[in-house]
Amino acid sequence: MEDRITSHLYLEMTNRPLVEYLGQRLDEVLQGPGVERATWWENCVPNRPDLPRTMEEFSTLAVYECNPIFARPDAAEGVTSHHFRHYARPGQGTISPKPTLGLELVLISPRTPLEAQALRDWGDFVHIHDIAAAQPPHFTMITPYENVTGDSPRYMHFYELDTDDPEPAFRAMTAYTRARSNAECAWNTHSFTEWMVHPALVIDYVNTFRRLGVRHP
Repeated sequence: MEDRITSHLYLEMTNRPLVEYLGQRLDEVLQGPGVERATWWENCVPNRPDLPRTMEEFSTLAVYECNPIFARPDAAEGVTSHHFRHYARPGQGTISPKPTLGLELVLISPRTPLEAQALRDWGDFVHIHDIAAAQPPHFTMITPYENVTGDSPRYMHFYELDTDDPEPAFRAMTAYTRARSNAECAWNTHSFTEWMVHPALVIDYVNTFRRLGVRHP
C-alpha cells in the first residue's frame, strides 16, 4: 500500500474483540511465510443500509500484505478470510505523500462465470477509471485484485484514502464522478448509469475502514 502495488493481500474479517484478535491471531498470521506487513482497521459504518451485500458484517478488518510465497494459515474460530492476488492490470489514481489511513473496500462477483471478464473490464475501464479521472479528495490508489480460489467474492477493488475519516470522502466521491461524467464532456463515452452498475454485477460487500494499527514481522 501507499507507494507500491502488493502482489497478494490476505484479508481476515472478524467480530471478535479487537484485543483478543490482536493477542491471539495477528502474530500467528504475521509470522507465516510470505507475510510482509499487517494493518488492522475499524469498520466505519457497521450494517450500512445504503448498499446490498451477500456477506456477513464484521467490526474489524485485518489486511496482510504478502508476496507470492504466502501460504494461507489454518482457519480460526470467528474469523472469515479471503486471499486475493493482484489482477494483471495496473492500479489507477495517484500516490499521496500522506500514509494510507482509510480504505474503501469493494468486493464484487459476476452474476455467472461466463460474465466474469465483462465485469472485470467494466470495473477497470469504466468504474475505476472514472473515479480516478474525477480525482475525488483523499482518494489515492485504486487497485484491482482477484480471489485466488475463483470463488465469491471474485474481485476486490482496494481503494486507498489518505484520511482517517474515509466515510465523508466516500460519500462525496459519487458527486465528483457524476460531474466528471457529464454528457457535455467531450471525453465521455458512457452514461452515469453505466458507470454505476453493470448487468453482471453482484455487490458482495462495500464499506469504509479507519486504520487502527500496523505491525511488521
